[in-house]
Amino acid sequence: MGKDQALMSWKDVPFGLYIFEPGNSAQFKTGDWRSMRPELDKEKCVKCGSCYILCPDMCYEADEEGFYQVNLFYCKGCGICAAVCPKGAITMVLEEV
Repeated sequence: MGKDQALMSWKDVPFGLYIFEPGNSAQFKTGDWRSMRPELDKEKCVKCGSCYILCPDMCYEADEEGFYQVNLFYCKGCGICAAVCPKGAITMVLEEV
């Protein structure tokens, strides 16, 4: 999993979510409300990077082996990565509480 850069959870953001400076979304953990999370099967993965390229939240990062790993601090569980994976290496699984 990637490095946590968030200053606060989305639960601590003031009502109205004022944006005082552009590009500050990386300061907030936004993935802790999801109900599904992506899970990678490295046996099927061909390291194409489709998940990284098409993730709307930019929460994928390459690891030292070249696999793209999801940063669950920011993943919202939309499932786009699983839908675009050409080898079916990403499956959406129920988030456990």
